[in-house]
Amino acid sequence: MHHVLVFLLVASLLFAVPHAAVAQDKAEAERLYKESMSKFSKGDYTGAISGFDKILGMFPDHTQTLRMKAVAESNLGYHEKSMINFYKVLQKEPDNVHAIVGLGVGFGNFAEYAEAKKYFERALQLAPSNTVVRNYNEYADKVIAKYPYKPTEKPPVVEPLKSSQIPSWVKNNAKWWAEGQIGDKDFVNGIEYLIREKIIHISGLPQATSSGGAVPQWVKSTAGWWAGGQITQSDFVKGIQYLVEVGIITVDPANLQGQDPQKVAELEAFEKYVRKVAQTVASEKRYIEYPNPSGDVIKKFLRDYTKWNFDQQIQAGNQHFPDPTYEIIDGTYIIHYKLFVNVQPSGLPLDHVSTLDQSIAYWESQNFTTSDGNPARVKFTYTDAREQATVWVTWVVRNLGEGVLGHANLGKGVAEVALGDYSCDGSFQLYDVDTVEMIMRHELGHTIGLGHSSDPNSIMYPSLSPRYAYCLLG
Repeated sequence: MHHVLVFLLVASLLFAVPHAAVAQDKAEAERLYKESMSKFSKGDYTGAISGFDKILGMFPDHTQTLRMKAVAESNLGYHEKSMINFYKVLQKEPDNVHAIVGLGVGFGNFAEYAEAKKYFERALQLAPSNTVVRNYNEYADKVIAKYPYKPTEKPPVVEPLKSSQIPSWVKNNAKWWAEGQIGDKDFVNGIEYLIREKIIHISGLPQATSSGGAVPQWVKSTAGWWAGGQITQSDFVKGIQYLVEVGIITVDPANLQGQDPQKVAELEAFEKYVRKVAQTVASEKRYIEYPNPSGDVIKKFLRDYTKWNFDQQIQAGNQHFPDPTYEIIDGTYIIHYKLFVNVQPSGLPLDHVSTLDQSIAYWESQNFTTSDGNPARVKFTYTDAREQATVWVTWVVRNLGEGVLGHANLGKGVAEVALGDYSCDGSFQLYDVDTVEMIMRHELGHTIGLGHSSDPNSIMYPSLSPRYAYCLLG
């Protein structure tokens, strides 16, 4: 008998188009987006890009679609194209963390590590607790120390990391509006200013000239939180952008459209810079340590499949494994488990051995009760002899089944812990260390005889939403 841990995938992608767009175009765009994301999730990036291009033909300023196209191009290795599209997103949304990290990854793929570091540091300022951002920032520090190089000269006009600041009078308006001291019209005037000055980017404006009724109270609450410093400017801008696009707040679209000559010039300069970077890398034959190591990891594991994977043993069951032993100390049963731990391929980017050590410490600290009511504890010791081991532990990268993060026999036998999967963006992506530790702790729980729990807060709950170490969509 073996138990598995599965993950919950919650889809939160939204395709929002202006409510006044032609209904047929909107429906077609939404259909294309759903179809393209399906192809994307299966690793068909070329098919996904084709669909994204059709959407952008209808709604050229839709940054969510442009960002997904850039991620697909990055996964295909089209780094120049990807970086240019990420840059376009940043021109419209200077605080878009996905686009900032995407550009950092792009420069890393061209061995422009110092430039990549600037983007990761900026992303870290905006999302200090984001695991993916932290991992990339640490990567940049390591490779800069390992590989000295002369950076490609950058034109001064290329500077996408500036963040537009909202004038203080707009913030005061938000505060007074939230407190009921001014009306909706005065607040909307401030929003129109932000759009006109390109501080808020709208992917197409509703064709209306006046407010479409009372603004919901929760919107006022959000404005008040921003004015009071409880949420960031970026969060406020994203909220207002969404509200305008879906028509909850309507503004006068007159004189708000048109290309910005300065941004056109900046984009042209950036395109030339990226081409120069690519040419420099090719001519200098730089060594490139790719910022996302997931692909190299899976190659190492699949190169010697039987060494890392115990799938045959887990399917055969645990009857041939020796039983755990026990002793009674001061009335407490101490149950002894011997662990055989499989080695990992050399050069893994993350420390997964510590996930086992910490999981063992967790279970050894727990108090249990035997079937006849006596107190019990568990104790693990390591052994290099498989035939003496009560439990075999290994880390794997093979496909364990849709949504499956690990396998384990109940009471004794094999515990397999997945290091990643294909569910984030259609390519193999490593989990972060905390996710691997949660899986390890769960599977070890099965090997000491614990079944699944119906309590969502329990480590033995059968579902987990994994977090990824390097996935741009993580």
